[in-house]
Amino acid sequence: MAEEKAAAAEAPAPSGGSGQKPILLIALAVINMLIVAGVGFMLYKGKQKEAAEPKIEQVIKGEAEAQHKEATEEKEVVGKVVPLETFIVNLAGSKGRKVAKVNMELEIKGDHAAEEIDKRKAQIRDIIIIILSSKTYEEVSSREGKDNLRNEIKDTINSFLVQGKISNVFFTEFIYN
Repeated sequence: MAEEKAAAAEAPAPSGGSGQKPILLIALAVINMLIVAGVGFMLYKGKQKEAAEPKIEQVIKGEAEAQHKEATEEKEVVGKVVPLETFIVNLAGSKGRKVAKVNMELEIKGDHAAEEIDKRKAQIRDIIIIILSSKTYEEVSSREGKDNLRNEIKDTINSFLVQGKISNVFFTEFIYN
């Protein structure tokens, strides 16, 4: 019997299962903690994003303030307008086959600009006729071409006006063939 006890004491204890269980449990606990931390972080970021978005009350308040501001601001109205006579010109490059008929009005700024335009009406008509007749059909047939023509007329007339300025040119009729 003593020999059996000595052999049992010399034989190593089986260590297969009990040594790996604590490592496995620790690894699972760490993975579980990382997952919980990740979910918590995503919830935290979601709450931050939700808090940053404007609430319906804030939107309504902002809209009411904008409407009040618009109501108190002075509306932009068209200033004094000076009509010009009809212009009928041959378009450039058409050898007389393309004709444009244009009626326009000049919006003016300044108290004495209307008087100056009346005094210089012949000079203004001459400049507008020269500008119109220098344009081709392709230049005046598009919206961009008409906008460029409007700006060119305004800038050219403003270059020699002294008592006021033209703020806009309105085409009231623009016919070409």
